[in-house]
Amino acid sequence: MGIIDTTTGFGKRVAEQVEGEEVVWLTTVGADGTPHPSAVWFLWTDDEFLVLSQPDKPKLRNIGRNPRVAVNFNTDRLGAHLTTFTGTARLDGVAPTPEEMAAYDAKYAASITRIGYTPEQFHAAYSVPLRVTPEKLRGF
Repeated sequence: MGIIDTTTGFGKRVAEQVEGEEVVWLTTVGADGTPHPSAVWFLWTDDEFLVLSQPDKPKLRNIGRNPRVAVNFNTDRLGAHLTTFTGTARLDGVAPTPEEMAAYDAKYAASITRIGYTPEQFHAAYSVPLRVTPEKLRGF
C-alpha cells in the first residue's frame, strides 16, 4: 500500500479507513491562501484517492492554481483516530477505468440512489475525475 505501513497498528487502521470509509475531507487552497475543505466521496485505487467532481467547482479552480492538498478522515467523537494525508492533486483528463467505475458504483450504490440519481446520471453530473497522490501521512 505504498505510503501506508500495514505492519503497524496505525497503518492497519488507515488501510481499513481508505477501503471502508465513504467520506473524506479534501482541503484545497483558495486564491487568497484560505484553506477550503470539502466533504467528498472517494475511491482508494493504486495508492491514490480518486474523486469525482461536478465541473466548475471551486475545488477544481483551487487545484488548478495550487495542487497542494490535504485529505483527512473524521475522527471519533473524542478526537482519536486522526488520519491526515498531504499530497498533490491533479485534474485527471483520463476517465476512470471500467474497474474503477465498477468499484465506485459498488461502494456508493445506495448513496447515489439516496440523492436521487442513477449511476449514469451521477457520472454525467460528476464528470471530472481528480486524483490525489499522497506524499505524507500523519496521525494516531
